[in-house]
Amino acid sequence: MQFSETPPPPLHQITHLSNLLTMNKNQLHRTRPWPGFPTSKAFGNFGDANCMEQLLVHCANAIDSNDATLAQQILWVLNNIAPPDGDSNQRLTCAFLRALIARAAKTGSCTMLAAAMANAHSCNLATDTHKFSVIELASFVDLTPWHRFGFTAANAAILDAVEGYAAIHIVDLSLTHCMQIPTLLDAIANRLEGPPLVKLTVAGGIEDVPPPMLDLSYEELGSKLVNFARSRNIMLEFRAIPSSYTDGYSALIEQLRVQHLLYPESNEALVINCHMMLHYIAEETLSPLISPNTTNPTTATSLRTIFLKELRGLDPTVVVVVDEDADFTSNNLVCRLRSAFNYMWIPYDTIDTFLPRGSKHRQWYEADICWKIENVIAHEGLQRVERVEPKSRWVQRMRNASFRGLGFGEEAVSEVKTMLDEHAAGWGLKREEDDLVLTWKGHNVVFATVWVPT
Repeated sequence: MQFSETPPPPLHQITHLSNLLTMNKNQLHRTRPWPGFPTSKAFGNFGDANCMEQLLVHCANAIDSNDATLAQQILWVLNNIAPPDGDSNQRLTCAFLRALIARAAKTGSCTMLAAAMANAHSCNLATDTHKFSVIELASFVDLTPWHRFGFTAANAAILDAVEGYAAIHIVDLSLTHCMQIPTLLDAIANRLEGPPLVKLTVAGGIEDVPPPMLDLSYEELGSKLVNFARSRNIMLEFRAIPSSYTDGYSALIEQLRVQHLLYPESNEALVINCHMMLHYIAEETLSPLISPNTTNPTTATSLRTIFLKELRGLDPTVVVVVDEDADFTSNNLVCRLRSAFNYMWIPYDTIDTFLPRGSKHRQWYEADICWKIENVIAHEGLQRVERVEPKSRWVQRMRNASFRGLGFGEEAVSEVKTMLDEHAAGWGLKREEDDLVLTWKGHNVVFATVWVPT
């Protein structure tokens, strides 16, 4: 991304920005530590991640207040200190820079600035994401513990919960299109009492899904999973129900409720596996729905709360919730930007440990990160679907919906540790009460929780 046609701001204004950010940096170092970023001496104070964060904050404020002159000045500085092929710090900042430009173009603020940037020679605001084949996606998921951690922890908890059942109904709400299921089927096939009948239900058939994206239909995916299960001597029934997070998976819940009423089976376990998909369901800061059972207009029930209560009504055998441990729900852009910046450095930092520059996998990986950052920063309302919540809030939501935490056994912990040994030394595991948390250089990344009805 180059703004060669945009003249640099006057030197005294750059100096003013430098002085401002130097003061902010000193203040930030007194109030909170920065999570492990190296400082680029080549750019002086501007190379420091805290200063880049402050520049992005000032730019966001300028765009939202329609101050095109100040926004252009800061964008010029950011463009020169954060190349898209730089170190992890610079690439992170570049992604936020793209997102802020997309916000200006989308919201109509800083109209002249947005038009100038959109017409710039090499400024492509679109975030192109790759459509994976099944083999590509399986390989892609295996690159880091980001998803494997949840797979490993969840599978161990599910195996414990379904022991002794003749039939297992798995409802898989997963960002990775059932990539967890083959490993789970392998484990189920090896259990002492022999393989059960397995029913697999997914929410599919909806075009508007977040990345990573798959290049085949859910019917084709189901056929591949059925064949895989057959090779493990497991009879698998696959069903894809057209349902989406946009309405809290209401169609899926209704189908499960009807099936539960019409075909009750005393020896069938109902497993709800939620892997990084629940945070796409609307929560209170988006469009709260007034509960019909309350006379207090300040009491609101979100689709997220409704979904969990309806899930509890199905009386599942076990529910596993795995998600990213961050908070992107604030309606305040600056708060959201700071929260995202202080979390999204992690995937950029990890990439440098396992993917060389110029590799296709790295391009795909970073395109997915850029998609997330752009959604958090550039979009509002229904279009902003990346509404990640921290573990503490999900724990409270599950308790409010009449679930209790079950915890993970020592075998699950051991399996997760063995899996982490296959990856870079920066990855770690810690236990927080009943839950497991994946860490990178000591910072929380992804949490795994397991629940049963109270």
